Amino acid sequence: MSFVHLHLHTQYSLLDGANKIAELLPRIGKAGMPACAITDHGNMFGAVQFHEAAKKAHVQPIIGCEMYVAPQSRFEKAGRIDDYEAGGNYHLVLLAMSREGYRHLCQLVTAGYREGFHYKPRVDKELLRELGGGLIALSGCLRGEVAHNLTNGQPERARAAAEELARIFDGRFYVEIQDNRLPAQERVNRELIALAREMGLPLVGTNDCHYLRPEDAAAHEALLCIQTGKTFSDERRWRFETDQLYVKDGAEMAAAFAHVPEAVTNTLEIARRCDFELRQEWQFPVYQTPPGETLEDALDKKVRRGLDERLNALRTLEWDAGRERAYEDRAAAELTIIKSMGFAGYFLIVADFI
Repeated sequence: MSFVHLHLHTQYSLLDGANKIAELLPRIGKAGMPACAITDHGNMFGAVQFHEAAKKAHVQPIIGCEMYVAPQSRFEKAGRIDDYEAGGNYHLVLLAMSREGYRHLCQLVTAGYREGFHYKPRVDKELLRELGGGLIALSGCLRGEVAHNLTNGQPERARAAAEELARIFDGRFYVEIQDNRLPAQERVNRELIALAREMGLPLVGTNDCHYLRPEDAAAHEALLCIQTGKTFSDERRWRFETDQLYVKDGAEMAAAFAHVPEAVTNTLEIARRCDFELRQEWQFPVYQTPPGETLEDALDKKVRRGLDERLNALRTLEWDAGRERAYEDRAAAELTIIKSMGFAGYFLIVADFI
């Protein structure tokens, strides 16, 4: 059965993701998966490289990000990273459906670093409401707001969080379940499935892929040790407590979610909805002119104004007024060449920012 990984970390989830893009996409292509998403933590550093590698492997690239969402305002930065009532964060997976969504995703990531940074680059619900257009949202891992509240025995808060996200991402919010063999995840999955069906929300299955093969789990643990400054001998070190976060094939994912097959088929639906591709060619801005005025007309006016200003200044000096004709002729000749080459807009844009 075909499947699309929609929650996946590459080497650009720094000191956390161990999937090398150059190895990942050929493996996805050989496995017959039609698409794959990149959802690194709080950044889009690998988006262009991922897109190019996916196209070479004949895999549809889906550009996304696993955002850190502040529980309250992104400007509140007093608490610890794990203090969900103050300065901590929840996780939320966002996927670009369109050019609008990609632009919004870029703006969200930028705002996370510029405005919400507190241990991690964080956004908040205010920004999600403002910039949620063109984006699909998945509720996230155990650190997602919905799953976290269910884990803590607060189903009312979990439902409220799901309702709010469903309003923000109207028709574009999916309840995410994972099969990572963690006991806490298995318990929460049952509650997530029940909540989604009760609320009429679609389910989606992911694997939160952090490394490529099962045997890479040990190397990934070493990466986490580097991140936290710990050693393997430290029994209290942070670890994932599972070796299942590898890039599973479609058959493995179908078997994992055999009891909820829609969680698998919905990955294909989401891939179909995400039809955005990065354009690699040069993209020049378009200079805006008043209604009824062409770029050539606008350039004529700007040159005329500039030439008149300079000639008026020269007329206050003792100089040969007959030389004005040379300036007029030169301006006319240059304008003719510029317009014949279709460069009127380029000159207007350059004049605008100089």
